[in-house]
Amino acid sequence: MAEIFQDKGSATRFQILVEIAASGPGVQQRRIAAKLGITPQAVSGHVRRLLVEGLIVSAGRSSYRVSTEGVNWMLKMLRELQGYVSVVQQAVTNITVCAAIANSDIDQGQQVGLRMKNGLLYATVHHRDGNARGIAVSSAKHGEDVGVSNIEGLVELTRGKVTVLQIPGIQKGGSRQVDLKRLRTCAGKRQPVGVIGIEALAALRRAGMEPQYFYGVVAAVTESARCGLSFTVVCTDDAIVDLLKKLEEEKLDYELIDLARTAV
Repeated sequence: MAEIFQDKGSATRFQILVEIAASGPGVQQRRIAAKLGITPQAVSGHVRRLLVEGLIVSAGRSSYRVSTEGVNWMLKMLRELQGYVSVVQQAVTNITVCAAIANSDIDQGQQVGLRMKNGLLYATVHHRDGNARGIAVSSAKHGEDVGVSNIEGLVELTRGKVTVLQIPGIQKGGSRQVDLKRLRTCAGKRQPVGVIGIEALAALRRAGMEPQYFYGVVAAVTESARCGLSFTVVCTDDAIVDLLKKLEEEKLDYELIDLARTAV
C-alpha cells in the first residue's frame, strides 16, 4: 500500500508540500491549516519536520519552498498512488460492467469465470477458473465481446516480461555493427516487437523483420507488460537509460541483451 496511506503524518506532509508548491513561498500556514482542516499548530509542527528532512527550505521569514529532495519525494508518492489506484479500480469492478472476450458460447445470466490470456480479459463458462467470476449481462458467441457484472474477486494477473535488445547508435556503427543472427533469434519470438531509434529499425529490417510498434513504444511496452503480455524492444544504446528507468519505475521484469558484434 502507498506510504501516505500507512502513515497519516506522511499524507499531511504531502498535502502541505502540494500547497507550498501550488501557492508559492508566500502561502500562510493559517491558510494551509484551513484548507486541510487541521490546526495552525499542527501545520507548524509538520513544517518543522519538513525542514529537518530537507523536503523544504526556508525562503525568508515564514516563507518556504519545496526543495529538490521534496520534489523527488512527491513524485515517489505520486507513483505509489498511481499503482494503488490501479488496485482500487480492480477492487471496485464488482459494481461495474466490464467487457471480456467470450471463450465459448455464453448465455445471458450465466455465471462465468474471468482470466487474462495474452493481454486480454476472457470470460469462460468454467466459472471456477481463477479467482474472479461474474454474471454475463447478455448472450455471446465464442470470440464475441460480452458484458460481465456482479464481479467478485480479483483477476489473476502475471505481468509480462520485457526483453530489451541493445544495439549500437550511429556513432558506433549503427545497424552495421549488430549481430543479425542473434537479433533474429531474440526478436523472432511470438510476441510484440517495438523499436526505439532509426538504427534499431534499420537493424530489424536487415534481419528481415518489421516491428509492430515504432511510435509510443515505451507506453506500449509498459501497458502490455502490465496486462501480462511479454514484449521485445530493440533499442539504441543512447535511449537505453530512459527505457530501463521507466521499466524499473513500473516494477517490470526485464532482460537486457547487448547485440553489438564487438560485445564480449
